[in-house]
Amino acid sequence: MIRMLMILSMDVMILYMIVPFILTRICGWGVLSKGKAAKGIAFTFDDGPHPNYTPEVLDLLKEQGVKGTFFVLGSKAEKYPELIQRMHREGHQIGIHNYVHISNWFLFPWTNRREQADRTANIVERLTGERPIFYRPPWGLLNLGDLLLMRKSYRIVLWSVMVGDWKPAVSVEQLKRTLLKRIKPGSIIVLHDSGDTLGADEEAPRHMITGLREVLKEIRSKGLDCLRADELLNKETRCRREVGARTKQPGQIHS
Repeated sequence: MIRMLMILSMDVMILYMIVPFILTRICGWGVLSKGKAAKGIAFTFDDGPHPNYTPEVLDLLKEQGVKGTFFVLGSKAEKYPELIQRMHREGHQIGIHNYVHISNWFLFPWTNRREQADRTANIVERLTGERPIFYRPPWGLLNLGDLLLMRKSYRIVLWSVMVGDWKPAVSVEQLKRTLLKRIKPGSIIVLHDSGDTLGADEEAPRHMITGLREVLKEIRSKGLDCLRADELLNKETRCRREVGARTKQPGQIHS
């Protein structure tokens, strides 16, 4: 009897966790991890907002004329609403990254959607007037229920370039070198504007920002355009924003 229960438990775990991992992370089914723009790439930032590092990232993006995508935690959005509003005001895309940074493998599907994704989307919508539709699960891990329920309301966005910028062992020079080597047209790059999640180094975002500054200076020489994730993945959205930029009046702020 015990042996049968153990086998059943293993089967359930494989179905609930491992099968979605194979489908999404290996096969790319049901998720978005790369755009089709000829010269576009998207820088995305997870785990924030952070009161120290997120303003520095926003300052850098503004200085370089770059729009990014921030996958935010709902608990931090509640704590630092002014940073969410600044992201929106300055034209960046805001996606959701659960209410707290916990793996979906340890959550029931209905609990995850209601208490993590929808709760965070409600917070962002209340602060900005715009409801996020892009979702990135912590560590990129989905359960079987996410594939059935989450995809009905959200576009699940993973990445094509990850460089371990949360690790203390990754130097600024290594970060820069790896990013420039791996970034290609269509790349979705994941970076982190907070270092207070499990396994991360608290000071790592400072190195990331320094390295990103150098990378952004060289990106233009490669003829690549830094876009929001929705612009990279959605031609219609991209065209609409380009038209808006051409018709923008002096003194207006478009977001």
